[in-house]
Amino acid sequence: MGEPPSPSPHAGGITIVVSDEQDEFEIDAERWATLAEDVLRTEGRQGELTLTFVDTEIMTELNLEHMGEHHATDVLSFPLDADLTPDAVATGYGPVLLGDVVVCPAVAAVNAPTHAGTLDDELALLVVHGILHVLGHDHADPEETATMRRRELEHLTRSHWHGAAVPVGFRQEQL
Repeated sequence: MGEPPSPSPHAGGITIVVSDEQDEFEIDAERWATLAEDVLRTEGRQGELTLTFVDTEIMTELNLEHMGEHHATDVLSFPLDADLTPDAVATGYGPVLLGDVVVCPAVAAVNAPTHAGTLDDELALLVVHGILHVLGHDHADPEETATMRRRELEHLTRSHWHGAAVPVGFRQEQL
């Protein structure tokens, strides 16, 4: 297992807490915290977000408890105060706890070849996808799906690939 969770306070009222609760894959906590911060800043959001990397056993338990599915999934999102308006925050609501994003690198590794292409791109996609869910985006209908995928690509291009073209083999839909 990795080190205990550590908050990464950043300028602009954004705090990212990254926790690595699995030991199968090496996780660069600072890298993923930076990606999460970039997404929140670009979306114009402030507050605290927790990003936790877990093994398949923990993810299976969470997926069963919260979604009724008895298998590990790649990412789960748990919004908390994410629906607060900037005006509510500005009037002294208090600390804004945006929510939690939980990622399972083991499932990501299995899905990557038929999805994002590489484990690195898959993890980046899952982090962005999970944060967008925390912020209220969804993919329940075709219009929402198109909006969410567009936002994912914008964030990945800017903050993961740093302006480079989308890699060959990258897909947002799994084959």
